[in-house]
Amino acid sequence: MVLGLAGLLAAAGSSGGAHAQGHSATLHTAPQFAALPQTRSNPTKAQAPQSIHTGDWGIFNRLDGSPAGFGPVARYGVARWAEDWSALRNPKLRSDPFDPLKFIPLNDSKSIYLTLSGESRLKNWFENRPFLGTQKPDDSGRMTVRNIVGADLHIGEHLRIYGELINGEAAGWNGYGYNTTYRTRLDTQQLFVEAKATLLGAKTGVIVGRQQFLDAPNYVLYARETPNIPLSWNGVRGYAVFPRIRFDAYDFTLTNTAQQQLFRDNENYNSRLFGGNTSYALPDFKVLGQPGRVFVDLFYIGYLLGGTPAAIATATGTQAGSTLRNNYGTRIWGKAGPIEFSVGGIYQGGEFRAAKTNVSRDVSAFSINSFLGYRFQSIYGRPLVGIQSDVYSGGSYNRKTGDVHTYSAPYNPSTNYLDTTTYFAPSNLVSIAPSIEYTPSQSTLLRFKVPVLWRENTDDAVYGASRIYSFRSKLAGGFIGTVPQASLGWRITRHLTWTHDLARYFASHAMQKAGASSGTYYLSTLAFRF
Repeated sequence: MVLGLAGLLAAAGSSGGAHAQGHSATLHTAPQFAALPQTRSNPTKAQAPQSIHTGDWGIFNRLDGSPAGFGPVARYGVARWAEDWSALRNPKLRSDPFDPLKFIPLNDSKSIYLTLSGESRLKNWFENRPFLGTQKPDDSGRMTVRNIVGADLHIGEHLRIYGELINGEAAGWNGYGYNTTYRTRLDTQQLFVEAKATLLGAKTGVIVGRQQFLDAPNYVLYARETPNIPLSWNGVRGYAVFPRIRFDAYDFTLTNTAQQQLFRDNENYNSRLFGGNTSYALPDFKVLGQPGRVFVDLFYIGYLLGGTPAAIATATGTQAGSTLRNNYGTRIWGKAGPIEFSVGGIYQGGEFRAAKTNVSRDVSAFSINSFLGYRFQSIYGRPLVGIQSDVYSGGSYNRKTGDVHTYSAPYNPSTNYLDTTTYFAPSNLVSIAPSIEYTPSQSTLLRFKVPVLWRENTDDAVYGASRIYSFRSKLAGGFIGTVPQASLGWRITRHLTWTHDLARYFASHAMQKAGASSGTYYLSTLAFRF
């Protein structure tokens, strides 16, 4: 099970019960606390609606709000523009010192208003053998700081403009990897125009410009939250939300963050994302007297990649090229009474085209992702005991012709999905992970998970985040190790949160013989949001 502590604390802190995205009703929400709801200790009837700030998406606001397609939202969202603070049009509902910044009326009727948002985040790492010992120096300590400020201008019911600025800094001792996903001078993280209306009974809209995109299972794509600079996309997105079914379509290019000058980020035409999604909310039901909230998703997600993310493994290194990956997937997920679950599958087609020879090879890969858990509502702390399983196909690095069978997920699945260290990536991998979540109070949450890892194909490499390890020629057998990990989340105030992630990679005998090292990973994240 791979959940974000934000989602877990969302469940703990909400009066509405469990929240879900992805693999459980509290699983796969925000990797940080952006989606953490902040209920008042004794809310009045008038105050209660402020606890959750999702948009007007009806049944798709259930669980953690992510069924609507804009990421998890509670008091705060992963995508800050997905929050709806219009209830504060009534000044009597204000109860927080920052509430005056969440609804600033700009005309007498209050139909034009501005919402301001912000985040300051400090991360500290310690890793004694980073990336299985392949990333030097050893005993690395790193630190990053990022600041994000946003302004959301609503112009009546049908038009809004959202803008967001970001800067990020990195330092530390024995540091590594301070690339453009960690450092940026002040730049535009998001800037878009949204037009919306009700058409044929559906809440419809078009979003044009630079924006975050979260309408995919978070084991496929997420917001790149561990580094300083989240993913953002440039293009157009359209959506239509009916009472029980919704549709989404999009066409984007990735934002190029490699420019290290003020306001110079542009578009990376080597990375495109396009596709469509539909989600259906099954009719309500009950299991053991508790409600069932289940969604069925069908989606197509296309990647067009060049550069390092497109490379494939060979017997001695990597082969550069470009690739088109067509992902045809389905997922059924949610909660059925005390049972929290998700089952999804993807077939990945397309082609790989070698850089020097221009020879084309078809892609035929797959992934299978599932979680099944049981929440003990009557036990103190409402523990959730479950098991997550993931299979990502692998190919053969010895083959120079024929289909490419290695599955690829280049756009940052949620950090905590497979493994909080990111030492392992969703390619040529089988993972079985028993897990326990425990909520001793509304402000604290504990999570324990023990992924046990194998190569899906012993003729393929071992993959990490943005890298293909070089152990392959000396590596025998499929078993590559275990990564026991624990997380502690503490909501200090409704605006300030502190999380701790600790993991230890125990390399298999075969991996050690091939040159890999066991190692310890620790991450502290202190975040302030308003």
